Order: sequence, then structure tokens, then C-alpha cells
Amino acid sequence: MKFVPTEIQGVVIIDPVVYCDERGYFCETFQAKNFSEAGIPTHFVQDNQSRSHKGVIRGLHYQIRQAQGKLIRVTAGEIYDVAVDLRKSSPTCGKWNGHILSAENKRQIWVSPGFAHGFYVLSEWAEVLYKATDFYAPVWERTLAWNDPQVNIAWPLANGQLPIISQKDSQGCSFKEAELYE
Repeated sequence: MKFVPTEIQGVVIIDPVVYCDERGYFCETFQAKNFSEAGIPTHFVQDNQSRSHKGVIRGLHYQIRQAQGKLIRVTAGEIYDVAVDLRKSSPTCGKWNGHILSAENKRQIWVSPGFAHGFYVLSEWAEVLYKATDFYAPVWERTLAWNDPQVNIAWPLANGQLPIISQKDSQGCSFKEAELYE
């Protein structure tokens, strides 16, 4: 595996080594020793999976307590994955990072605790799996508005159309109103 730091500390791209032949392919998506050596936690307590249609944004979610680190990958389709730094003490607080994850590129992304996370579906549909370092705690869950002008995420919206979002996500707060991590 190749671990590629991004311009925001706490977000790492993981490119697996893929072995292909006439039968198909094989790749290792997690190996505790390699992840630990790359500074990524290896203790995950929950696996999640979602399936979403083209044009859907899920997020930007975070838990102000019981903060979750997330290891995200796509098993079908393609998404634009986004992490927003919400750590007050970070020089990149309020900055975002976006990457395309797909079943084809088999790329994963590690998002440390202290970030809001979300994604936009680029393909007709996508299946997203992620491992979390802490349990889902709805009482601590917060949502940052996907279209906050201060954060100003350059979502690759299809034909400029507004995304499909949940009722909860439509009520996301602005960055100015967001609870931040210390």
C-alpha cells in the first residue's frame, strides 16, 4: 500500500497494490501493521455501508464528542469525497480536501477525528463502505452545511443541478455556527 499525505494533516490517501490477471484482481485493503506504521489507527469499532444514487450528497457529518476517524472506500461506482478540518488548533481549520474514490481506482481515504465528512455521488449509484474508530452517537452528531459559503467546497455538481440531500442535511449549520474541536 502507498500512503499519500494530503495538504491537510489528518487526511491520508491510501492506494493499494492491485494484482490483476485473467481471473480478475486482488488487493489488500487493510493491514494493521502497515496502517500503524503510517500513523493511522488500527482499532475500528464499527463498519458502515451506504448505497446512494447519482447527485446525492451525504454529509457533512461529524460527532463533536466520540469523534470518529473514518477509513472510506467505494466498492461500486464513484464519489467525490470531502473532509473539512474543524480543529480550532489546526492551521488548516475551515479548509477542505476533496478526492475521487471509485471501485475502479480502489483508492481509500483516511479522515482523522476532528473533521466533518461527506461525499457526492458521481456515478449512477455508488456503494460506500467505511470503518469508524468510535461508535455512532446521535446525541453528539452535527451537520455542517454542504454549501457553506465560508468553506466554499467546489462540489462537481452534475450540470450545476442542486444535489439530493436528506432533511437532516438540509438543516446543516454554517461554519460560523459550527461547534469546533479544540
